[in-house]
Amino acid sequence: MDRPTMDRRTFVKASCLGSASLFLDGLDPRAFGDVTMPEPPPIDVVQGLRPAKSRLGMPGLFPGRVVEVADSKSIVSNRVSQPVVRGMIERGMMELTGERSASAAWAKFVEPSDIVGIKINPSGAPACCSSPEIVREIINGVQSAGVPARNIVIYDRYEYEIDIGSYQVLLPPGFRVVGIQDGLVDSGYDPNVYCQATFFGEWENRSYMARIVSQGLTKIINVPTMKDHSASGVTGCLKNLGYGTFDNVARSHRSPYSFTDPLIGVMCSVEPLRSKAVLHIMDGTRQVWHGGPLTQVQDFIYQAGTLYFGTDPVAMDTVELEAIEKKRREEGAPSLWEHNAESITGNGQEFYHNPQKNLFYRRPGHIASAGKLGLGVADLKLIDHGQIRLG
Repeated sequence: MDRPTMDRRTFVKASCLGSASLFLDGLDPRAFGDVTMPEPPPIDVVQGLRPAKSRLGMPGLFPGRVVEVADSKSIVSNRVSQPVVRGMIERGMMELTGERSASAAWAKFVEPSDIVGIKINPSGAPACCSSPEIVREIINGVQSAGVPARNIVIYDRYEYEIDIGSYQVLLPPGFRVVGIQDGLVDSGYDPNVYCQATFFGEWENRSYMARIVSQGLTKIINVPTMKDHSASGVTGCLKNLGYGTFDNVARSHRSPYSFTDPLIGVMCSVEPLRSKAVLHIMDGTRQVWHGGPLTQVQDFIYQAGTLYFGTDPVAMDTVELEAIEKKRREEGAPSLWEHNAESITGNGQEFYHNPQKNLFYRRPGHIASAGKLGLGVADLKLIDHGQIRLG
């Protein structure tokens, strides 16, 4: 297909090759089954304008650092407590930045002139999505740094998922809540910034960046949820950003195979997304350990009562992966790394109700692949994982 006209002084074409060497260092994938994964195709990237050079872009001010704050009172009987998460967020932000006040901590990432996007994850609502209580406190934090309400946008890819989560009603009035894609209309995407690759012979082989990211926002605060994912292994900071910013991403996985590794990391590396995503606050009040990202089965949703803070999405997703792996071991479920042909089912209902089954051979190696692209630290031994328990 023809390329759109572009200013070569503004846009740069790059090539990024996926490779089997992008698994976690020291981890032999063969230990989890004898299924050989197909090699990913080359991915061509046409990037947008990079913002003025700043240390804030991924992996950000605190590479390799993750702050975990836990409080058992943050979620009781499946209801998130606004006052408790307020204290958790204040403590987490100060611990991450070393500042003595929460407002000073927020001011390290945003300033009054910024247009701040809060990237939620409504996928899986109502059972598990970015908690409105947490989003409210993030809004308060951004405003404490002097950003006016008119400059704060809460957004995600699908408008209908935002509607299911009732964010327009549950968030304070005066803030824009934006769905990039309304039904089948893709008018919210920038034709000049995209990733191009053919995975399964699809006729449309490009994924375009959301225009609100390429042209609108100046800073992004990422609010992912803590979930397993049937194709990528987990859905955390990286997937919420990459697959929540580009369109036409479902083509990357066709049962039983997935090219989410390395596509997720490649998408997160594309400018200006890479430079604009300055902070990640992971909602781990609920932890989905099977059936993600869409499950409504409460048996697979653990009320963990944790929040995670960082600027390094790779380090945060590495910690998340370990936590979900631990929970699956406790529940007798197979590793997210398992590639066993007998575990694959084409029956969605069987997958959603049986943790021994899956729809794809999962690819949690996308986290390490993102690390290879310079987005953060994927080696658990090198991650500074601070843990605070408030109650």
